Amino acid sequence: MVDATVTPVDRGTIHLDENYAIEHATVATASEPNPEAERIAGKVYNLVVDHPEATILWDTGSHPEAGAGHWPPALYDAFEHADADERDLPTALDDAGYALEDVDCVVQSHLHLDHAGSLHRFAGTDVPVYVHEEELKYAYYSAKTDEGSAGYVLKDFDHDLNWRVVHGDETHFEGVEFLHLPGHTPGLMGMRVDVDGYGTALFIGDQADERANYDKGIPMGGGLLWSKHHWRESLRRVQELQRRTGADVFCGHASEDFERLQGGLP
Repeated sequence: MVDATVTPVDRGTIHLDENYAIEHATVATASEPNPEAERIAGKVYNLVVDHPEATILWDTGSHPEAGAGHWPPALYDAFEHADADERDLPTALDDAGYALEDVDCVVQSHLHLDHAGSLHRFAGTDVPVYVHEEELKYAYYSAKTDEGSAGYVLKDFDHDLNWRVVHGDETHFEGVEFLHLPGHTPGLMGMRVDVDGYGTALFIGDQADERANYDKGIPMGGGLLWSKHHWRESLRRVQELQRRTGADVFCGHASEDFERLQGGLP
């Protein structure tokens, strides 16, 4: 256990078709051949881990100009983030009691557009940016070719950054472990934090967008999965880790999990 605190950073809300977040949420049947699709709200949030060794920022959220042309029109139409400009990183950090200058290092769970959009704030600095090797490779592969995933925007991460490449699971700070959880993307990372006075918290990012993904084992829709096989393996791994440690698990976009974090940990 480490004498650290974890504070949520509110970055606003995205709206998306429920079928992206929960596979087969809307299904046509004989009795209901034309069901209405539902758009749901997903929370976008970062974390500040105030650790004796460093002030750690988990993810950097959406670019403030997501709706003003930074995101491709088709992606913004599917994953609207209307308040991204109101909840830019400096503003959101200030509301959480921190400043951009307080951040000693950044940990990127992955490099999708709603998670890596404020990396430009650290361009040209010596602030370390931790990212998994497989994620960095796949992000450039996707953004620079017609293959891979459409969820990467090159302008989010193609900066002069002090990359610190992670291989597998790694511990760089006492009581904080980066966990490789491939599935949503090949290089998705979760973060385990053993907090003195609280216990173990598992921040699993987009391994599970919503609680149903984790609690019921329902995958995200196919468009949000790089590999369903790897996703299921990573899910079992997190569930086993929770069983062994009694950890609290926090999902990537679940509003109820963001609410549980209000007031911070411990």
